[in-house]
Amino acid sequence: MRATVIQGTPVFLDREATTEKACRLIEAAGASGAELIVFPEAFIPAYPDWVWRRTPWNDGESDWFGRLVENSVTVPSVTTAAIGAAARDAGAYVAMGVNELEPNGGTLYNTLLWFGPDGVLLGKHRKLMPTGGERLVWGTGDGSGLRVYETPFGRIGGLLCWENYMPLARTALYAQGIDIYVAPTWDNSDEWISTLRHIAKEGQCWVLGATPCIRGSDVPAEIPGRDEIYGGDDDWMSKGNSTIVAPGGAIVAGPLIGEEGTVTADLDMSLVRRGKRQFDVVGHYARPDIFNLAVRPAPSGPVRFLDAAGDEDQGS
Repeated sequence: MRATVIQGTPVFLDREATTEKACRLIEAAGASGAELIVFPEAFIPAYPDWVWRRTPWNDGESDWFGRLVENSVTVPSVTTAAIGAAARDAGAYVAMGVNELEPNGGTLYNTLLWFGPDGVLLGKHRKLMPTGGERLVWGTGDGSGLRVYETPFGRIGGLLCWENYMPLARTALYAQGIDIYVAPTWDNSDEWISTLRHIAKEGQCWVLGATPCIRGSDVPAEIPGRDEIYGGDDDWMSKGNSTIVAPGGAIVAGPLIGEEGTVTADLDMSLVRRGKRQFDVVGHYARPDIFNLAVRPAPSGPVRFLDAAGDEDQGS
């Protein structure tokens, strides 16, 4: 099967314009035969890079956080419908990174949305643990998104950015027989490529790393406070690092650095089975008599509604 990683530049903090661009990119990738299309972390409406450059909790009159909230994505919504329609027209599975706004509250999440080739929203994964300054922007996810999806060419799933450094989260996906592992991220360090290769070796699966390409000059001048935080073309937020790695750790496409574009490869799924003959981290190479992992896959929340008998109210 053919997989395409999109290394794009979002229309900074503009949900509608970024969604329109994403749909065009999905259309183009589908026309090139892609059956799986992967976008970077928090692509819609952009990763909140300013959390690393100033105090994210108090951004003063510029109100960058407020702008992010106004342009984030509720699920479901007009935005998810548009992406689903693009996936259907392309006949491809789509993994899309978004800033998700909880419909009944004010909390944002770093979320990976999964769409099928019929346009249906298959599910979502909220990043389990935001990193550093991200914790003043995003809430934490739960175990309900630690799952894989069956496709005609294998099981697909993935984790976001530095939660890929959580060995137990990776193990939860390996245990479900993941064949194609997507890793949307903001990390464009040299070390990130080593991470992708390690996961491909450890999990004996295909790994698709998707990173955006964006610089200071991509921030619109009309956004208050821009010049205090960002410079011009030489002020890179993310240079990109999009890469496709085969089971075992060999790089087959990318990394793409310093420009918008796509990274595409035809994935030989037989390599997954061959690799696991020698090393299956949750199979013959596991030691359940020594090590054991318990995963709580149920959604968690601060409020539960009970009936008069104290049981879960199914009508709530």
